[in-house]
Parts: sequence; structure tokens; C-alpha cells
Amino acid sequence: MAFSELEKKRIEKAASQFIENNRPLPHIRPELDLGYRVTGQSVEIFEIRPKWKAMHEKDEHPVAKATYVKSQEVWRIYWQRADLKWHRYTPFPEAESITDFFSVVAQDEYCCFWG
Repeated sequence: MAFSELEKKRIEKAASQFIENNRPLPHIRPELDLGYRVTGQSVEIFEIRPKWKAMHEKDEHPVAKATYVKSQEVWRIYWQRADLKWHRYTPFPEAESITDFFSVVAQDEYCCFWG
């Protein structure tokens, strides 16, 4: 089940704030930028970079994902490993709110999200 309009607006506001606080400087953004998407019960953060052989085309590289589990009222936090699959972020597997998720990603204490 998708988020209600009110929930989606709250998530988009928090995500936009996170992106603005963590984006590279304006002169770097053509080469590296950040974005997010809300799909179903999940929020995904990704880097946006030009493709290596086609610089005019953009590529997205996943950074982090949170999936809301409504029955438990928690956000499960995931990171993408080298096998290109999403894995639970074991140091902090869950967050109580979407802003807590963004805080965990921004701190990246174990260097899983940003490398």
C-alpha cells in the first residue's frame, strides 16, 4: 500500500532537506549530484553522474534505501553492497522516523553509504 498524500508530502519535505544539505557545490553538480525517489513504501537516495562513454547521458548509483513497515511503525534501512543487492544496514537496521533514516545516512559512521 502506498503512502497517503500527507505522509508522502512529509517524506518529500524531509528528503528534499536532506538532499539540499548534502548536495555538492553548484559547480560540481553537472558531474555529481544527489536525488531521491519514493516508490511504494520505500525511499531511495542515489547519486547522479554522467555515463562514462556518453557524458550527455546520466546514470544513477544507489546510496541508501529505507522501507516503511507499517505494522511495526519502523523504517528498515538498507545499503547496496558490491553484489548490487540491498542488504540491511546492521549497525542501525531500523529508524523510528524518516528523519532518523536521513541522519543515519548523513553520518555514515561505518562508511557503507558513501564509501
